[in-house]
Amino acid sequence: MLQAKLSVSREEAISSIDERLYGSFVEHLGRAVYGGIYEPGHPLSDEHGFRKDVLDMVREARVPIVRYPGGNFVSGYNWRDGIGPKQDRPRRLELAWAAIETNQFGIDEFADWCRAADTQGMIAVNLGTGTPKEAAELLEYCNHPGGTALSDLRRANGHAQPHNFRVWCLGNEMDGPWQICGLTADEYGRKAHETAKMMRWVDPDIQLVACGSSAMELPTFPVWDRKVLEYTYEDVDYLSLHRYYKYKGDAKELITSFADMDRFIDTLSATIDYVKALKRTRKQVKLSFDEWNVWDSEMPLPGRWLEGPESHQQYYTLLDALAVGGMLCTLINHSDRVRMACLAQLVNALSPVLTKNGGGMVKMPTYYPFMQVSTLGRGQALAVRVQAPMVETEHSGDVRTLQSAAVYDEQAREVRVFALNCNEEDMLLNLRLEAFEGELRMVEHTVLDGEDLMAVNDFDAPERVKPHAAPCTPVAGERAQIRLPAQSWNVMRFQV
Repeated sequence: MLQAKLSVSREEAISSIDERLYGSFVEHLGRAVYGGIYEPGHPLSDEHGFRKDVLDMVREARVPIVRYPGGNFVSGYNWRDGIGPKQDRPRRLELAWAAIETNQFGIDEFADWCRAADTQGMIAVNLGTGTPKEAAELLEYCNHPGGTALSDLRRANGHAQPHNFRVWCLGNEMDGPWQICGLTADEYGRKAHETAKMMRWVDPDIQLVACGSSAMELPTFPVWDRKVLEYTYEDVDYLSLHRYYKYKGDAKELITSFADMDRFIDTLSATIDYVKALKRTRKQVKLSFDEWNVWDSEMPLPGRWLEGPESHQQYYTLLDALAVGGMLCTLINHSDRVRMACLAQLVNALSPVLTKNGGGMVKMPTYYPFMQVSTLGRGQALAVRVQAPMVETEHSGDVRTLQSAAVYDEQAREVRVFALNCNEEDMLLNLRLEAFEGELRMVEHTVLDGEDLMAVNDFDAPERVKPHAAPCTPVAGERAQIRLPAQSWNVMRFQV
């Protein structure tokens, strides 16, 4: 059996984790909105048309923040189309995804949905076809209490209290040639600076996210990030980064995607530090990894100019779930720099759950590591010291085949250890938990694994892939030996 060592010390904290590290994303893409979070007339929908099974899922996974309304969609979106009486809202050609947008769900509905889901909103403004003035006007509509034309319009539309959205994204992927009205770094940096200035005049207490690189493969990376920060460093609180991974026939490459994510975060952290030094400032801009997931980017669109098309409905595999678990560990291990992140997306489009119009919901294999880490990964992130066999990969060179993260929940007096065994063989994990004051006892070990890495959950077999309980291993002082099955995602809880 393969051997690995993992040491975790109570005295080596990385950060106090911001719960927004476990956010998600809803874009007007496919059936994410229409038929996803919003389906009037469904037997399980409430009086607002919100699907209660989806709301239950969001609350079960404790999703703390949801990015909206895009995504590529936002760069051609006029937010005024989505407010007021629904019968008066215009139908538009939606150019980003070649669909029909009915505008039956807009910013007011999203605010109501956030309250129902017990989550916050992360609002993206249009810096493609949109202007700084329009962004500031949306903020005024949402957050100003009243007494102005726009805030009183919100009140007339049935929302007397401000929506009070605190986090705002200055556009989306503006470095991408696929983006509606994409910009150069200098063009975007100047526009984002002016937008941030106007928005802070409206509400000085908001947090702002500047567009960072949306792909490491773009020739502008990471010069884009440096230039944008040189314009906006004093204006913004976060720089965004986006990254998707794809199965290309080699399970080893996908399951070790966390190593590529590590490198991406390290590069942009260094870029931020360079600009910080250049500006001679004490301010520390953080990272918002507000799009990340596995994505089969070659999935064909079902057709053009459809309403709520069944596009980007990916049936995720066990292998995808293992990759997601590894990337969640990376986010925890970089939680001093990455303070917010959004699994893209929440429902029906590249999502951990799928729904049927008029029917039920099924949880994809990827739902389980996301839910487990979101619910258990709260508290202090602790440094992990790993010794494990290495594997050579095409995308990241030599990679350790054990990916892990650890969190201490002081209130619950629990150590939570997350571990991904990337090997095709079982691994004996020699675990050491140091400097915890009290006796340690393993109280839970769950495993997500299976003989078929390509297994999926669907409406015929919704629980084909799900975690199962493993025996709890005795802890002798600070040490335990734990078997990690081949190619498995493991969640272990230790009571202090």
